[in-house]
Amino acid sequence: MPLNRRFRSVTRIGPVQVGTAPDSRGREKHTAACTAPRCGFSADYDSRAAAELAARTHRCPAR
Repeated sequence: MPLNRRFRSVTRIGPVQVGTAPDSRGREKHTAACTAPRCGFSADYDSRAAAELAARTHRCPAR
Protein backbone atom coordinates (compact mmCIF):
# COMPACT_ATOMS: atom_id res chain seq x y z
CA MET A 1 0.00 0.00 0.00
CA PRO A 2 1.52 3.36 -1.02
CA LEU A 3 2.27 6.07 1.48
CA ASN A 4 -0.07 9.06 1.60
CA ARG A 5 2.38 11.92 2.01
CA ARG A 6 1.46 15.56 2.51
CA PHE A 7 4.17 17.45 0.67
CA ARG A 8 4.94 21.05 1.47
CA SER A 9 7.42 23.45 -0.03
CA VAL A 10 7.19 21.89 -3.49
CA THR A 11 9.40 23.42 -6.18
CA ARG A 12 10.03 22.49 -9.78
CA ILE A 13 13.51 22.37 -11.33
CA GLY A 14 13.13 21.46 -14.99
CA PRO A 15 11.03 18.28 -15.18
CA VAL A 16 11.88 17.35 -11.57
CA GLN A 17 9.74 18.29 -8.59
CA VAL A 18 11.32 18.59 -5.14
CA GLY A 19 9.09 18.38 -2.07
CA THR A 20 9.39 18.05 1.70
CA ALA A 21 7.30 15.66 3.82
CA PRO A 22 7.64 13.71 7.06
CA ASP A 23 8.47 10.01 6.73
CA SER A 24 6.81 7.18 8.65
CA ARG A 25 8.95 7.89 11.73
CA GLY A 26 8.19 11.61 11.77
CA ARG A 27 11.55 12.74 10.40
CA GLU A 28 11.66 15.29 7.61
CA LYS A 29 12.56 13.82 4.21
CA HIS A 30 13.07 15.57 0.90
CA THR A 31 11.99 13.86 -2.31
CA ALA A 32 13.06 14.54 -5.89
CA ALA A 33 10.84 12.99 -8.57
CA CYS A 34 10.89 13.42 -12.34
CA THR A 35 7.52 14.10 -13.98
CA ALA A 36 8.58 13.24 -17.54
CA PRO A 37 6.73 10.33 -19.17
CA ARG A 38 8.50 6.95 -18.89
CA CYS A 39 11.34 8.32 -16.75
CA GLY A 40 10.64 6.83 -13.32
CA PHE A 41 13.30 8.74 -11.36
CA SER A 42 12.53 9.43 -7.70
CA ALA A 43 14.69 9.44 -4.59
CA ASP A 44 14.49 10.47 -0.92
CA TYR A 45 17.20 12.57 0.71
CA ASP A 46 17.95 13.76 4.23
CA SER A 47 18.69 17.35 3.18
CA ARG A 48 16.93 19.77 0.86
CA ALA A 49 20.25 20.73 -0.76
CA ALA A 50 20.91 17.12 -1.78
CA ALA A 51 17.44 16.78 -3.33
CA GLU A 52 17.86 20.03 -5.27
CA LEU A 53 21.31 18.97 -6.48
CA ALA A 54 19.85 15.68 -7.73
CA ALA A 55 17.11 17.62 -9.53
CA ARG A 56 19.61 19.94 -11.20
CA THR A 57 21.89 17.13 -12.39
CA HIS A 58 19.15 14.65 -13.44
CA ARG A 59 19.13 13.60 -17.09
CA CYS A 60 16.10 11.72 -18.34
CA PRO A 61 16.94 8.50 -20.18
CA ALA A 62 13.50 8.60 -21.86
CA ARG A 63 14.37 11.52 -24.15
